Amino acid sequence: MTQKLMSAEQRRERRRTLPRALTTNPLKHKLAPGLAVAAAAVGVAWLVHRTVPGMPFLTAAVILGILAANLPGTRSPVSGVLQPGLEFSGKKFMRLGIVLLGLKLSLFDVAALGWGTLGIIIAIVLLTFLGTLLLGKALKLPGDQPILLATGFSICGASAIGAMSGVTKTDHRDTVVPIALVTLCGTLAIGVLPLLKIPLGLDPVQFGHWVGASVHDVGQVVATAQTAGPAALAGALIVKLTRVLMLAPMVTCVALVRRRRSNNRAGSPSGGPDDTVKLPPLVPFFVAAFMAMIVVRTLGILPPPALGLAGTAQDLLLAAALFGLGSSVRVKSLLQTGGRAIVAAMLSWALIAVLAYGGVQLM
Repeated sequence: MTQKLMSAEQRRERRRTLPRALTTNPLKHKLAPGLAVAAAAVGVAWLVHRTVPGMPFLTAAVILGILAANLPGTRSPVSGVLQPGLEFSGKKFMRLGIVLLGLKLSLFDVAALGWGTLGIIIAIVLLTFLGTLLLGKALKLPGDQPILLATGFSICGASAIGAMSGVTKTDHRDTVVPIALVTLCGTLAIGVLPLLKIPLGLDPVQFGHWVGASVHDVGQVVATAQTAGPAALAGALIVKLTRVLMLAPMVTCVALVRRRRSNNRAGSPSGGPDDTVKLPPLVPFFVAAFMAMIVVRTLGILPPPALGLAGTAQDLLLAAALFGLGSSVRVKSLLQTGGRAIVAAMLSWALIAVLAYGGVQLM
């Protein structure tokens, strides 16, 4: 009887504690500190941007992440208790930001450029991608660095690298060097390109097209082009967003190549009958969602206030993601192992600047 009563008491106690156990998620506790710090860093980055308008919001976020990972007072928690949340931010928030980026692009705006200009922009993207890829392989960059650098420099910086790494299945830590370098070159462009406007004989519209065709991140494009006035800024944005349109087909093409290689390895004589090869998705879900958002923007489904909120959310998500990615950068290791990558990045930056200048002369 006592045993039955005790078992009944145990059952009642279990029913009381079960809801509490279900609502207690250990993963949430691991992520919370890093996510809280990422949110705070986004606020600091916004204040830096407001204080120094020439410093793009997203660039400030990645710089803060790099500082947090390398300053003596913050280095230990960043690599310890904060790491799970920061890694989650760098991966998941990046993908959400890429999806919302699609709401900035209307196919009608792209069509207004005309087939000739559109063809020139596509040629610049493809030549930069192939040129950077060959440079990376010639310099024997490790792993997926060549293709990530090529994607970032040719399309849209850190966002493009994040999208491509989803197809290549690149480890989070291996995206750090490409993102750091594309951010560095884009930041340098803010100061360098305006100085070249007069020597190159570019009027405001031509300068805007050159910036849009050669600078990587959207925020860096705005910061660079606005120095030449509203006409330059408008031209820069439409050319830049047209480059963003190349993200989905580029990622899909790489996915096709990876699947074909995986199939070839699986069918080779060295592969046993029990070998299983996990194929990369043909179109990752977040890339498909990015394309869907472009359609939504083109059809005018969302009102302007909703687009404004989505744009703000996209900036906040990408800022948190870039802070998380920046917090993976160890400057000492980068200097020791990233020499060849730095050379490849600088050559790629020069390549796209020259190609874009030539393209502007043809537009």
